[in-house]
Order: sequence, then C-alpha cells, then structure tokens
Amino acid sequence: MTPLILNTASPTAPPRKPPFRMGASRRPDGRELTADSRSLLLDGTPWLPVSGEFHFSRYPEREWRDALLKIKAGGIDILASYVFWIHHEEIEGEWDWSGQRNLRRFVELCGEVGLTVIVRCGPWCHGEVRNGGLPEWLVERPDIRLRSDDPKYLAHARVLYAQIARQIEGLLWKDGGPVAGIQVDNEYSGPAEHLLTLKSIAYEAGMDVPLYTRTGWPELSTPMPAGELLPLFGAYAEGFWDRELTPMPGTYGDNFLFRLSRTDTAVATDQLEHGEAGEGEDNGDYPYFCCEIGGGMPSSYHRRIRLSPHDIEASALVKIGSGNNLQGYYMYHGGTNPEGRRTTLQESQLTRQTNYNDLPVKSYDFFAPLGEFGQVNPHYHLLRRLHLFLRDYGSLLATYPARLPQVRPAGASDTQTLRWAVRSDGRRGFIFVSNYQRLQHMPARAGVRFAVTGPDGTVTVPSEPVTVPADSLFFWPFHLDMNGIELVYATAQPVCRLEDGSTACFVFAQTPGVASEFVFSADGVTLDSTTGQVTTANGLITLRQVPTGTDAAIRLYTEGGKEICVVLLNDEDALACYKGSFAGRERIFLTRASLRMDSDQLRLQAEDSADLTVAIFPPPPSLSVNKKKIVPVEDGVFGRFDAAERQSADIKASIEQIQQAGPARDVPFGIQGVAQAPGDDDFARAAVWRVTLPAGVDSDRDLLLRVHYVGDVARCYLGDTLLTDNFYNGRAFDIGLKRYAPDIYAGDLLLKILPLRKDAPIHLPEDAIPNFSNGESVAALVSIDVIERQEVRFTEG
Repeated sequence: MTPLILNTASPTAPPRKPPFRMGASRRPDGRELTADSRSLLLDGTPWLPVSGEFHFSRYPEREWRDALLKIKAGGIDILASYVFWIHHEEIEGEWDWSGQRNLRRFVELCGEVGLTVIVRCGPWCHGEVRNGGLPEWLVERPDIRLRSDDPKYLAHARVLYAQIARQIEGLLWKDGGPVAGIQVDNEYSGPAEHLLTLKSIAYEAGMDVPLYTRTGWPELSTPMPAGELLPLFGAYAEGFWDRELTPMPGTYGDNFLFRLSRTDTAVATDQLEHGEAGEGEDNGDYPYFCCEIGGGMPSSYHRRIRLSPHDIEASALVKIGSGNNLQGYYMYHGGTNPEGRRTTLQESQLTRQTNYNDLPVKSYDFFAPLGEFGQVNPHYHLLRRLHLFLRDYGSLLATYPARLPQVRPAGASDTQTLRWAVRSDGRRGFIFVSNYQRLQHMPARAGVRFAVTGPDGTVTVPSEPVTVPADSLFFWPFHLDMNGIELVYATAQPVCRLEDGSTACFVFAQTPGVASEFVFSADGVTLDSTTGQVTTANGLITLRQVPTGTDAAIRLYTEGGKEICVVLLNDEDALACYKGSFAGRERIFLTRASLRMDSDQLRLQAEDSADLTVAIFPPPPSLSVNKKKIVPVEDGVFGRFDAAERQSADIKASIEQIQQAGPARDVPFGIQGVAQAPGDDDFARAAVWRVTLPAGVDSDRDLLLRVHYVGDVARCYLGDTLLTDNFYNGRAFDIGLKRYAPDIYAGDLLLKILPLRKDAPIHLPEDAIPNFSNGESVAALVSIDVIERQEVRFTEG
C-alpha cells in the first residue's frame, strides 16, 4: 500500500528577531526571557512552556498552595489568572485585596512553588463574571464610554492598574519574582490604540515585564503596530455560548483538524458570528502562542455542554501538531464565585454589560483538569503525559515548524482521510496523528505507513503497514538524537527522559493497538539487551514487537560507554507517570494517585486507598511515612514504595426528602433570546432533600459529597447560604465538605433540585435526556455518596 507522503526537504527559514517592544527581560540572577518570531527564549534557548488558567479570587486562600502544587505536578510552567475588577472594587472606592482576593499572596505562592505568572489585568476580562469584571457602579455611568480612550474611563482604569501594580510590586521578573507577563483587556475588537493606551498605563504604573500580550481574537478595527503586544490564540472543543441547541454547530469540528490557521472561528459566537474572528497581524512576525485551549467547558443554562476527557486531549494534541509554541489552557483549575456584597458576581442575561449567557451562580468548575474542589479529572493525566514530553523535548520542538501533507481531510466530517501532520526542521521531527473527532466515530485505518522526505532522503514509518486504531491519538519521533544514538524512528510515543549518572533513561508510551518498533542507527552503537525481536541490516538495528513493562526494554551503549535505557510503558502506566524534583534530584514517578512534590515531602492522594503506592526512578534508599522507614521493592528499573497504613472507615450520609417538587416553571427567554436560568424565588417549587452527615467527623478529612441526580438545576445550601450549584448535564454534582467544615457537619444541609421540563428549550447531551414516561417533568435524586480523598506523605530517609 502506498505510504502517506509529506516532503520536508524545503529549507526551514531561521527565526527572525522582530522589533518587539517589551519590558525588562533580565532578572537579577542574569536569566533572560525574550521572544523571536518562532518561540519564547529562556536564556537564549527556545522554550515551549505550558500555561494553565486558575482564578485566585474563585478559590479559598487556605487551599491555594495545595492547588498550585497539583498544577505544577500536572506539567504547568506558567500560571495565568484574571484580576476581576468587580471582585476587588465592588463598591466605588472600597478596595478589597484580602483573603481569597489577595493577589500579592497568590503571586508569592506561585513563585514559591516554581510557577511563572501572567497577570490578565482587564479592565474587561469576561471570564463569565458579571459585566465582564467591570464594577456595577462603572457600567451604570451613562456618561462613560466603556473600553475606550474616553478620559473618564481611563481615569478609573489607571486606578485599577495602579492597584494591581502595588499588589505585584517587587514580584516582577526584573525583581527576581514570578510575574513575566501582563495581558491588557480581553477579546477586544475596537481600535488598536486603546490597547496601546492600556499597555502604556500598565508600564507607567510600574508593570515592567518581558511580555505584553492580548487575545488574538477578534480582529481589531485598526491595525496594531508591529511588536507592541503578542497575540495569543486558542481553541475549544465546543462552546456553551452558541445559540443553536444542536451539538457541534458551526466550525467547532475544525479544531480537531491539523491546520496552520491560528484562530478558532467558533469562539465567542455569542458576541461574533461564526467565522468573524480574524487573525489581523502578519503571523510571520509573531510566534504561535495559545492562551485558551479549552481545558474543559462549563454548562450555560441553555446549552449543557459535556465534553469527554479525550475531546480535550485531542484538541490539545492538534494544537501542538499544528505548530503552537505556548500551550495555554483555559481553565486548568476550576473554582467557585466569591460572595458579592451587592450582587452574585456571575454572568447572566440580567447583568448590565456582559449579559451573553446564564452561568451558575456559584460554580465555575468548568470540568477543568482540576475541579472546583480540587478533584483530579481524567484529562489531568492525559494532558500531563503530553506536558512531560513538552518539558523534556520542547526546546527541540519549538524550532520545528508544522508541515501538512498535500492530501488532507476535506473537513471535519471527512472520516476517510487520515489526519496527520509533521513538525520538523527538514530532517528530524515528530509525526502527529489524530484519528479523532468529537461526537463522531473515526474508523480504524488499515495499511498505514508514513513517508517523510528530507534533504537526506526518505524515512518510512513503520517498516510494515499498520492499522491506526479507531478514535486514536498519538505522535512518533523520527531521527531523534538520544544522547549520541540516533533513533531513526519509533512507533511509540516519547514521554520523558532522565540522566542517572552514566545512564540516560528514555521513557516511551506504547501506542495502543500498534506493535512497538524501534529502529536505531547502528553507527557506533552496541545493543546490549532487548526484549524485542532484533534484525541488523543496512546499518540499522531494528527491534520489533517490543513489550511493555517497567524494566528496560532496550539497553544500548555508545562507543564512549554511555548507556541508553529505553523503558516502554503501556498506556495505563504512561498515564501514571510524573516527573519532578524530590530528595535532591530529578526523578520519574509512577502512581495512580495524585502526586505533589512539596518541599521535602512526596504527597499522594487518591479516592482508592490501593492507589497510594509509588514507583520511583532512580529510587531513594528508603522513605518514611509517619516516622516508619520503608525500603523499596524492585519494580523494573523503579523502586516501589507502599505506605501500607491506610485504614479509613467509610462515611455514609442519610437523606430525607422534605419537599416534593412543585410544577415545573415556564422557562422564559432572556434578553439574548435563549432560555433564562431560574432565580432564587423559583426554588420555592424545588424538590428538597435534607442530607445528614455523621456527627464527630474529623474536619481535616478530605470528603466529597457526590450527588447523582436528574433535574434542571441543583443547589446545595447550608442553612440559607448557597454553597454551590449545578446545571444538569448528566455528570455527577460534587460538593467539597472539607471546605465548609466543621459547620457542614452540624448545620442544616439541603439539596434542592428544580424539575426539568420535557419541552425545555435547552441543549442536553443525548444520553443525559431523562425518561419522561411518568410525566412532563422530572426532579429525582438518584444516589448520594461520600467520597474520601485519602493522603499519605513520604519523606526522605
């Protein structure tokens, strides 16, 4: 069968040094952060970082550090956060930077755990916040032209920027601090001059940083002068903002195709028509950076989106394969709207300025990799595997432009043409494959081989045709330098690598459904051992049918005596892989628990106590748990440590229905012409259950109340206080009990569920549509569980 062909022989133009007008780029220790036309440069070396959005004012201050450690362990390098003006000056002249609004303390913690920070200053942010973050008192002023160079508006914007600058004073990159970037406004479509005015105000206020950015959509009404603001792009698997009540309307499907266009034309269609989001600048002058790859998606009231973890993984991989050199997610960690003094602070059709959609009053879970209460969702692991690769190979990948084959899919509905791309310098590179499309089965493709032609000839991968599995995602390297040994190609995905003395360990993940094949140049190489089938011919060492495991699948030596060890993990173990510094050096970890490296502690957390075990390479001689010494058990090249002390009594909640649901409300249409969410008064007709938790529960136990229900909207109250809420889409509704302890164990805990109408004008996933056989509406509590997240802490020695 004829291989799929892509020619990379055309020369790769070197990156240019455009005249970017950024701020101070050098730290006191001499480290420097700059950019060229292709990537960020850290001390002159290409850097491909991963960024994740987390809103500090939507999360309790006492939980920040733990959240940031999880974020860091997930492979995030840069923490991005909006500063929502309305959260800090809800009443004119009364500024609040305390508690969970304490931007300074948040940035300090980011620096302590090793995260770089981009502060998204607004004034207008959106972020599903009331008025896009503009205070109510400001939008009530008819004499002020918002988001413009109106002197009255700018006078207030200067006060905001001065407040932010005071919060981060001494914490900027030039001070040795973590703040490396400032974003001005968001999703702005007016004259470029206004963004330049905001940049000038930020600089004059003292926010002198290496990177000034803006969202690259929508297109500005006047040209942006070259080099002033770096445009950042994004892509969402599907959006809650669309007005259609059908799945995947418009151009969302294009975000699952490899393409060189940077703009998601389906984003923000509540403000723009599909296809209106333009790219504006000459992209060749700017590196391809993303700030908003959808890390999840919340439900709006009218549109109950429910993404799968693989939807998110696929859109992330496609962005990398398409040439993206800054992998930024919105959101990476969910949260809960803080209490407002005058309003609920959330976006709704009843708000004055940004009234595009109705969002939950409290919950901003977003189905992010890390949830509203720190839940670890499956795509946290899927994305971390990709991030490990970017951390170890990103400086190489950042120099490789994306190249597309001549034969490409006709569109998102084309299920017959294989979707693939190459990032290459002409000779070396990676083949990316995404045989995946949200809500659309992509069949297996038999007889596949790739032929990539460079200036030195053609590499054909693999040696014999293979079947690309249905609905699969992967990438394979070719001509990869492995510490002096050339890997001609592999049909396995590189994960990470680690130096251990004279040995270099390279971890790969098996591509499910494809036999693993490794081909090395035999020049100056000695094969010491392998678990695969070996053929040596034509200057190549070919290893086929390489099995997975935690031991070295392949050992090779260079003429200089350097040992190369290849560990090939199966898919499950590759998703359990972490890498980080512990006990004085970099190590690789395998654990199905959530892992955090916290100073001198290795912390594991899991809902299943059987997962509280970790394999480490290279293994320390011993670790301790509660002063009990534990020595490792050999597990291939890893040493496995098992805490063995994790007894915990199950906790049961009792429920009592204290009110039957009343008639389902008539669903009105709001100002945007879509279904309007219920208000507080509507919950008088909700079905109500009292939840009783056992008395005397230790407040430090990390418990989740997991609610399975069917209905329209669910709310959880402690007495009269709304804790959090949920728009039904078929996914469980979690409430973190520890956050509200000890009061939640003694107070009146209520679940209220509004009935869902059979004819409700909303979009629901097909498998979430209830059975209405018994009537025209339904409100039912299906089950309720108390889930404990248990933790063990290993220390050195």
